[in-house]
Amino acid sequence: MSKEKSAARSAELIMQLYDLRREATMRKARDWMFTFNPTSADEIEKTMMDPEVGGYLRMVLSYWDMAASFVGHGAIDAEMFNDTVGEHIGVFAKIEPFIEELRTKWDMPDAFKNLEKVIYDKPGGKEQLEKTRNWMKSIQDQMNSDQTNEAAA
Repeated sequence: MSKEKSAARSAELIMQLYDLRREATMRKARDWMFTFNPTSADEIEKTMMDPEVGGYLRMVLSYWDMAASFVGHGAIDAEMFNDTVGEHIGVFAKIEPFIEELRTKWDMPDAFKNLEKVIYDKPGGKEQLEKTRNWMKSIQDQMNSDQTNEAAA
């Protein structure tokens, strides 16, 4: 396949992934994911089994790992993916501190390996992951501070 056709196919697949993100349940799951700030592997496991929101967590994590697998297998150009997508970094930033423990507990050494690889292989990917985690924590801290101030008023 020519480079132009390959780039066009990557762009088409990225747009299809974007369309999937707009589906109503997926949109709710993605919105919920930004409120989820796990502090342990146990919390992630417990949330995965929660009848109210467990499906959201599983949906978002599996979606981004699936999208990353397309990159890893060459169906989507990695540079184009990284130029046009960033949400996966925020999602992985939430679970990455606990990923090794989760893999061990689940006896699944490859859990979320696609997502991890796309991010780690990106130039500056590990640094961006850390910056994203710090940025999300600062937002969470600010929201908690605002709620405390409102409650005290």
